[in-house]
Amino acid sequence: MGTNVVTPFKQTGHDHGHCIDDALARAEEQCRLRGVRLTPIRRRVLELIWHTHAPVKAYDLLDTLRGERRSAAPPTVYRALDFLLDEGLIHRIESLNAYVGCGNPEHQHVGQFLICGQCGAVAELDDPEVNGLLLRKAAEMGFRISNQTIEINGTCPACREEVAPE
Repeated sequence: MGTNVVTPFKQTGHDHGHCIDDALARAEEQCRLRGVRLTPIRRRVLELIWHTHAPVKAYDLLDTLRGERRSAAPPTVYRALDFLLDEGLIHRIESLNAYVGCGNPEHQHVGQFLICGQCGAVAELDDPEVNGLLLRKAAEMGFRISNQTIEINGTCPACREEVAPE
């Protein structure tokens, strides 16, 4: 068992347009397979979340949507976010109260998130060994895990390069 990089940090030369298009196509396919509807508003919220590799807050999504359609209201955004979370198309970064796109919506998984404290970029890992270790340790203590989110703060490669001595 090894660590799977689900969503890496954005690389130099990254084709973000392709990244967004791919995420939306995968989401549409998953919704089709599951028999659920990716409505235009849900699709737009997902697109806005994928617009950057940094976590996005609900009210930032609302502000953008209000610029596009005046009728956008908090319940609209939160219903879309709930749907996207339930379908595994996004993740909530608890410490930031913000959302990121899931790089592997085809498979249910427990992610570990590496969050850059400098630029806000997020990478997602899915390491079964980490998950298994936590499940075993919790069970040894008689504890049953119902929800698990691991968030690790640090500095991404791009920001490390910016401050590296020459």
